[in-house]
Amino acid sequence: MALMITDECINCDVCEPECPNDAISPGEEIYVINPSLCTECVGHFDEPQCQQVCPVDCIPLDPERPETQEQLMAKYRIITAA
Repeated sequence: MALMITDECINCDVCEPECPNDAISPGEEIYVINPSLCTECVGHFDEPQCQQVCPVDCIPLDPERPETQEQLMAKYRIITAA
């Protein structure tokens, strides 16, 4: 699944630079995650880095975008041309 940022986001700016796929960007009111670029850090790290640094725990899995580990790895390969 891609991750999503909920409206509990406090715009602290710590998640954006942690994303290896540049999937996180400022939205109109809070940061947003581009699901086409989010691989939950599969291929880069063992755990999603944005979740690790978020001080308010507002980055859950997006239930509307289910993806298997294999699908996330395939997306990683496309994004990185690996």
